[in-house]
Amino acid sequence: MATKLNTMKIPAWVPVKNARAMAAPILIVMMLAMMVLPLPAFMLDLLFSFNISLSVIVLMTALYTVKPLDFIAFPAVLLVSTMLRLSLNVASTRVVLTEGHTGPDAAGKVIEAFGHFLIGGNYTVGIVVFVILTIINFMVVTKGAGRIAEVGARFTLDAMPGKQMAIDADLNAGLIGEPEARARRKEVAQESEFYGAMDGASKYVRGDAVAGIIVTVVNIVGGLVVGMVQHDLAFDAALKNYTLLAIGDGLVAQIPSLIISTAAGVVVSRVANDQDVGGQLINQLFAKPEVLYITAVIIGGMGLIPGMPHIAFILLAAAMGGGAYAISKRVEKAKTEAAASQAQAAAGGGAAAAPQESEEATWNDVMPVDTLGLEVGYRLIPLVDKGQGGELLKRIKGIRKKFAQEVGFLSPPIHIRDNLELKPSAYRITLKGVEVGNGEAHAGQYLAINPGMVTGPLPGMMTTDPAFGLPAVWIDNGLREQASTMGYTVVDAGTVVATHLNHLITTHAAELLGRQEVQSLLDHLAKDAPKLVEDLVPKMLPLGSLQKVLQNLLIEGVHIRDMRTIIETLAEHAARIQDPTDLTAIVRIALGRAIVQQMFPGESELPVMALDSKLERLLMQALQASGESGGIEPGLADSLVQHTEIAAQRQEQMGYSPVLLVGAPLRTLLARFLRRAMPQLRVLSHAEVPESKTIKVTSLVGGQA
Repeated sequence: MATKLNTMKIPAWVPVKNARAMAAPILIVMMLAMMVLPLPAFMLDLLFSFNISLSVIVLMTALYTVKPLDFIAFPAVLLVSTMLRLSLNVASTRVVLTEGHTGPDAAGKVIEAFGHFLIGGNYTVGIVVFVILTIINFMVVTKGAGRIAEVGARFTLDAMPGKQMAIDADLNAGLIGEPEARARRKEVAQESEFYGAMDGASKYVRGDAVAGIIVTVVNIVGGLVVGMVQHDLAFDAALKNYTLLAIGDGLVAQIPSLIISTAAGVVVSRVANDQDVGGQLINQLFAKPEVLYITAVIIGGMGLIPGMPHIAFILLAAAMGGGAYAISKRVEKAKTEAAASQAQAAAGGGAAAAPQESEEATWNDVMPVDTLGLEVGYRLIPLVDKGQGGELLKRIKGIRKKFAQEVGFLSPPIHIRDNLELKPSAYRITLKGVEVGNGEAHAGQYLAINPGMVTGPLPGMMTTDPAFGLPAVWIDNGLREQASTMGYTVVDAGTVVATHLNHLITTHAAELLGRQEVQSLLDHLAKDAPKLVEDLVPKMLPLGSLQKVLQNLLIEGVHIRDMRTIIETLAEHAARIQDPTDLTAIVRIALGRAIVQQMFPGESELPVMALDSKLERLLMQALQASGESGGIEPGLADSLVQHTEIAAQRQEQMGYSPVLLVGAPLRTLLARFLRRAMPQLRVLSHAEVPESKTIKVTSLVGGQA
């Protein structure tokens, strides 16, 4: 019986991927083999040439790296290159000691070239050059790069909490999405790991420099012993052969080591921006013609001193003066073009038509009031001008999208305009033409917000966070990293305005839900459940009553994303109940699981406040006596507010959200009564708590927990 075999098609890229994955293990095995197996002189030439090429590639990559994390594999490259040099030292030492008596080319042409051409065949010069290179590598480059990596790792680790809080703040404000937040958190973690790895990897290079000196001394002493004892060479011949070979071997290893150390210093010592090292040097060293003019005068004056090399100094001074002149002309040309463009823009805007005879007033003169408006002073115009980047415009789009995803409906568009009556750096937020919030934001500066656990003060203009009222200070860009290290949450001017705007939109969500928005919600739901919407509105419940129910939910911070459950619950009870307040209480019970999840995300035990039994009986009696009016006697009302504030403070001190759990008859009355005194308080009824949740009473209102 024939059997049919199932064959699996392997993608074409799998061998390539496997080959790349095998590159590192193969390289490690080869380095270990070089320490054990003898290598011919030709193979040593090839490997030494590869070592030099690798070091140059690493240096060029470091110079063209924009930020350290672009070369995140550098610590591993540092380790591998160091091990490669040590393996070559072991292999070349074996060849030098075994074949050194045959001549200076015993260990290959590369070592011979470094021994003859670079040091002139003089072993004294070779020893001096080798010692100088080793001192430069060990005492200057490697030590400095290691210290920078150590300090960078320490400050990066200290700044991690502030950076994480800034990411969370941007995420909560809707400025970034969850994928971007994950990417930024990953970058923060990688940055700390990179500097920590560089701190440790720099120790390899320092050890390599020490090992180079020891290997060279061993080669010289061992070569003299081997040459004189085993091969009967004269002392002068043995000293010349083995010293030149040892020095050449040391130099051919120390020069790549010095190049790699320089690359390490370049990577850890640069400040990240959008330019590579070359671009930073050119743009910052030769940006100001005044500096070059002064330098040219000083160098030219030195060239006039008797005994100085006049031609060299004067030529250099002339070159600097010419460069300064060219740079100054370029700067003046740029200023002239900018002034001309501004004048042209002003002329275009001011070239209005001749004033015409005034016309009669029409209905077109009645301008509708914007539901949401943002007015800014003239210094904040670049934040909202699309032609100048307008980063705040992008963030406002993110705010509306996040609001729609979380709350459950699309907020009206935000109309932005400049207002010359405001202070230059001020802004205000309006709701239906009425101001609901204002503040100041200084473009180009950063707001360092004190979350309550900073390690010290910062110089700058003291203020408060306009969104949440936390103490804050406006700082310059240069203090940004220091502020993050000290525990401040640092945000830019655009983020300040966006966060304030997001907070106010969420707070006034009920006022933003008009009839048009409710109808749009129904139309959106009707695409999936047309019969459900058709049976409820307007057959059983008017559109205005549905709007009132949804507004009642939003007033108490309940999201209305689950419109299907809301509509189904209303359709079930609207035939016998028409009062929006009673319908809201029923809908809250249906949404109980979502409400509890919103208040206590991911918790199975609910730490809540509860009413003392005596106080609860008094409130029930007051409710029964007042009937539909739901009034509370003034003395009892004052006592209730005081006891609730004390219990809420105790709840917050324990790290819990202030949530009051009461009986269903009292929930609506207490929620409406306590909302004005304590906007952050949430009132929950027993009927809204799912059976899968456990209730833990941590504070009593009017009693002791």
